[in-house]
Amino acid sequence: MDTEFAYWVPNVSGGLVVSDWETETDWTYDYNLDLARTAESVGFDYALAQARFFGSYGADKQLEALSIANALAAQTDELHVIGAVHPGLWEPGPLANFISTADRISDGRFSINVVSGWFKGEFTGFGQPWLEHDERYARSSEFIEVLKALWTEERATYDGRFYTIGRDIDGFEGAPLEPKPVQDPYPQVFQGGNSQAAREMAARHADVLFINGGSLQEIRAVIDDVEAYAEGFGTEPPRFAANAFVIQRDTEDEAKEVLEGIIENATDEAVDAFKEQVKEAGQSSEEGEGMWADSDFEDLVQYNDGFKTGLIGTDDQIVERIRKLDAIGIDIVLAGFLDFEPELERFGETIIPAIDAADPLDPDEVDAVDEIEEVGGAKVAR
Repeated sequence: MDTEFAYWVPNVSGGLVVSDWETETDWTYDYNLDLARTAESVGFDYALAQARFFGSYGADKQLEALSIANALAAQTDELHVIGAVHPGLWEPGPLANFISTADRISDGRFSINVVSGWFKGEFTGFGQPWLEHDERYARSSEFIEVLKALWTEERATYDGRFYTIGRDIDGFEGAPLEPKPVQDPYPQVFQGGNSQAAREMAARHADVLFINGGSLQEIRAVIDDVEAYAEGFGTEPPRFAANAFVIQRDTEDEAKEVLEGIIENATDEAVDAFKEQVKEAGQSSEEGEGMWADSDFEDLVQYNDGFKTGLIGTDDQIVERIRKLDAIGIDIVLAGFLDFEPELERFGETIIPAIDAADPLDPDEVDAVDEIEEVGGAKVAR
């Protein structure tokens, strides 16, 4: 099988669960550098640095995503590092130069994840206007178009609703950017989002779409929509990545006990605050669907619905689950862990080689309708 693996860089405090359940995961640069080198040595392909600016849902300390992504890329040899950016908080012109520089520092191992935004307070708190849901995706589409123009054209011009570059520059015709990135034709563009606006944007502009955790049928519905949009636009559909929180234990009961413990020790106030903030995401769109639209309190303890994907159990159970994800169209598994250092290493030493050696399942023989089991109140696909 050719499934690739990414992991969340824990560059914000609190790890990847909003819980007081004991964890030794740290947010510091030294910890993340050791983790990146371990991830590289055990076969992970990508590392995704998350972007947070204001302390929220337990994440009161944040290392800025592009900075740590660049630093990790410079200190590794093969790991492809992805930094998250928010259009509206970043301007595409200077950012294009930053990414081109980082791509050269890493010899073609730096990309971005364009996040259209759900945390209203981070925009208004920095004095930026808060756009309605679909308008944020319209702005992100232009943002990507500007980046690509700067990366590929000798002197780029762009005249859109949100961005104008290379027009009426005193003494210049068009905006130059040199040197260009190493990756040809440009660094990969990753994108998050599950709503219809996100799916349409992914079909037009993204190289990879990150999908929140979910059952096989939920994930497949997103893939089908994006592929249909791409066919209508005459574009190449992106590859697809699924978020999953991994609890790998010797027995299924042990794994479930860990999940129950995480949820029992959830930080109620922080989870409720996160639940309130994400009302600005897909559920605020016209169709009322997308990220977190059907997520309950227990699901939101892992803030990208990672429990739902079902990588919770023994080695054999997790391998079989990834084979099913591959069969429905998932190219990359984006993994999060409770205790990153030992669990990421174990996953890389056991699951990744098992997947590399496994035969792919026949998509026509995979039942893409999961049973949903509640574990500690969280929905877990089986």
